[in-house]
Amino acid sequence: MTALNKKTVDDINVKGKRVLVRCDFNVPLKAGVITDENRIVAALPTIKKLIADGGKVILCSHLGKPKGEPKPELSLAPVAKRLSEHLGKEVVFAADDNVVGENAKAAVAAMKDGDVVLLQNTRYRAEETKNGEAFSKELGSLADVFVNDAFGAAHRAHCSTVGVVDYVEEAVVGYLIQKELKYLGNAVENPERPFVCILGGAKVADKLTVIENLLNKADTLIIGGGMSYTFAVAQGYSVGTSLVDLEKVDYCKEMLKKAEEKGVKILLPVDTMITKSFPDPIDAPVEATCVAVNAIPDDMMGLDIGTESAKLFAEEVKNAKTVVWNGPMGVSENPVFANGTISVAKALAETDAITIIGGGDSAAAVNNLGFGDKMSHISTGGGASLEFLEGKELPGIAAMNDK
Repeated sequence: MTALNKKTVDDINVKGKRVLVRCDFNVPLKAGVITDENRIVAALPTIKKLIADGGKVILCSHLGKPKGEPKPELSLAPVAKRLSEHLGKEVVFAADDNVVGENAKAAVAAMKDGDVVLLQNTRYRAEETKNGEAFSKELGSLADVFVNDAFGAAHRAHCSTVGVVDYVEEAVVGYLIQKELKYLGNAVENPERPFVCILGGAKVADKLTVIENLLNKADTLIIGGGMSYTFAVAQGYSVGTSLVDLEKVDYCKEMLKKAEEKGVKILLPVDTMITKSFPDPIDAPVEATCVAVNAIPDDMMGLDIGTESAKLFAEEVKNAKTVVWNGPMGVSENPVFANGTISVAKALAETDAITIIGGGDSAAAVNNLGFGDKMSHISTGGGASLEFLEGKELPGIAAMNDK
């Protein structure tokens, strides 16, 4: 599903038309204040294009998990305020708990070309996540054209990503989805080689199909994070009280064998940072030491890759032409176990390769460390980018009109 044979905002004329745009405004909030506005900024090119073309721009998004009921702390009101500042014009907020209510209908009816309205959190409606027909129809009743630009929700078949398509004249993708597919698509289908994939995070189960799919694509697969301990067990090592998915040990053995047969290099940690018990709270001060991965005492647990592993991984990245990274190398919320993740982020920042960060924790790490502008592309969708790397079709993109 690469380079995308789907219509985009460049293929349509929106002058005078009502355009419903599904954005991903699922931003972190603290006491009503947006703490990271990357997703808002990522949506601006599409919104500005539609305003400039004279469309009546109606924005919608989910925020958090209100589970089908209005939760004031998950209102999109702060997003409307911030968007108004970014666009230099008022974004009218339609504060209906049922999303398509009297406020929304009145605001849309009063729109002139180039005006912008933002609807309330789509997940205030229980039908949203079930792709219910009635809510899809209500959303569609507001618009002539639908633009999906929410890559972070493209792997979900919801009313506001898929269902609404049946009730509008045209459905196309925005610039953000186009950009995501360009980078992720090229990386998976036609990468500049050597192509190195770095996978981290806690569970092997979350990355099963990704590992398998990437073994057919990558030259080197680097595995860190919690899931590396299951691979260590597969290599015959004892890993103390570290996180292990015993049901997946055979799978890991199979992947190591498969990699050898295919001539794909799998790099696993050679050393690890260990401690007595998991920090509580997660960022609490702890004592840690670095030991070889085959020398973890029975009463200790590994929570980050060690210094030699960090060097080994950084060295591999140096020679790469394309790098995709998804998942931290350790419990990076704790400063003692953040070094592995920091060293990988630093190595990516210093390479000339095309560097693609697959959303989620890796994206947060890169941005928090100030390396964001050094990456070729930081995905706005953790789950969506993972499913894309697995080779799955994303329903929110598949539903759009073909060229």
